[in-house]
Amino acid sequence: MELGSLALPPGAHPRPVVAIVGRPNVGKSTLFNRLTGQRRAIVEDLPGTTRDRLYGEVEWGGRVFTLIDTGGLELRPTDAILTGVAAQVRVAIEEADVILFATDSVDGVTAADHEIGQMLRSGLGRAGLKADREARPVVVVPGKADNDGRRTSSAEFWVLGFDEVIPVSAYHAANVGDLLDAIIERLPPAPRDEVVEDTRLKIAIVGRPNVGKSSLLNRLLGEQRAVVSDIPGTTRDAIDSVVTHDDQEMVLIDTAGIRRRGRVEPGIEKYSVLRSFRAIGRSDVSIIMIDAIEGVTAQDVHIAGEIEAQGRGVVVVVNKWDAVPDKDTYTAARYLEELGRDLNFMRWAPVVFISALTGQRARKVLDEAKLVHAVRQERISTSKLNEFLSRAIENNPPRGFRGKLARFSFVTQAEVIPPTFVFFVNDPAAVHFTYQRYLENTLRETYPFRGTPIRLRFRPRNPEKDSSKPRSRPRR
Repeated sequence: MELGSLALPPGAHPRPVVAIVGRPNVGKSTLFNRLTGQRRAIVEDLPGTTRDRLYGEVEWGGRVFTLIDTGGLELRPTDAILTGVAAQVRVAIEEADVILFATDSVDGVTAADHEIGQMLRSGLGRAGLKADREARPVVVVPGKADNDGRRTSSAEFWVLGFDEVIPVSAYHAANVGDLLDAIIERLPPAPRDEVVEDTRLKIAIVGRPNVGKSSLLNRLLGEQRAVVSDIPGTTRDAIDSVVTHDDQEMVLIDTAGIRRRGRVEPGIEKYSVLRSFRAIGRSDVSIIMIDAIEGVTAQDVHIAGEIEAQGRGVVVVVNKWDAVPDKDTYTAARYLEELGRDLNFMRWAPVVFISALTGQRARKVLDEAKLVHAVRQERISTSKLNEFLSRAIENNPPRGFRGKLARFSFVTQAEVIPPTFVFFVNDPAAVHFTYQRYLENTLRETYPFRGTPIRLRFRPRNPEKDSSKPRSRPRR
């Protein structure tokens, strides 16, 4: 069973995390928008999440990191300042590799700033925060430093006791480059620096809280009667286990610990998805679990979008299928149709209906993950691809776009994992996005690539000799 195709923007490999914390109205969102360029927020185009704009991607100095704007945790502005800040600091301590402590150069150092600084240093605050991680680098960022006077007076923020203070004006982009340099210096080493590579198939089990991730993990481990061992992982958030399935060792990355505390503010749940993002980044194939009773939620769409953006394989698992009432011959088909609407950018994903509680079809999840992983490594010959391109153009020739006409030369597969195809054309700008989508959909009809995103790139064929403008007849 499968869900068509509407690609989201391509994403990066596993990314470190930088969090912005601070009291209200110090310019956290402005700083976030400046660093991310506003439009690059991951959640921007996803249904139901347009107002959050919590996560963004930043590239600087050859590194890419995920930036969090914790401003969304201010649930009740009338409450005491530290009510919301405590949640911010908890998230920063648990999730971030680098913390940006946003302050206000106009107000100077306030009592609330001192309180936040103390919580960051000790991991303990009025809300009973407990530091279960090693200390993270903290950069104090006095905002609204629009002139020399404010930048000079920002020296008072050294009293907060951190190793770096960088005043900025996010609005005018003053000192933003220096801030980015400081962030990059403090990020953990890039993944390419790792010497040992684990070649086992890595499967992340992701989804929102209480969808059945732990139950599925336990069912898979129990059914296979595998010897489970803890693996020293590269993440602080997920639990890795090894399972043997059909004589193949696999690593299961479980994010079931998303809600470890019994008392968690509602706003903190928005950040539970970060653990899933980390697990997705480490995986070859991600299992996204959907609750059959509740259906697809905005957070499910958010997580699915991240899987696509990071170019990982995916299997959609609909759990608690045994609890769906009054099933008939057409129930699954109707549910698939609804899934296709909710996850319209991932219609190519295989779907498995399971009950983690009873074990119904649980083994099929691993079977599908293996198939998806194999598909991601397939290569198509250039000759076959060009046969596809000729048929696609014959059936639907490209139309002129802004006075330009795309003339394709050939197509070749440049990469696997995920499969990436390069189309050589006289002018890439002449290929309208609707024609790009047509080419992707037609390519998937010819070569399904079940369970994996594919990437299409458009490169100039010969910019010196070719012109994208229709040639006029010579005058006589």
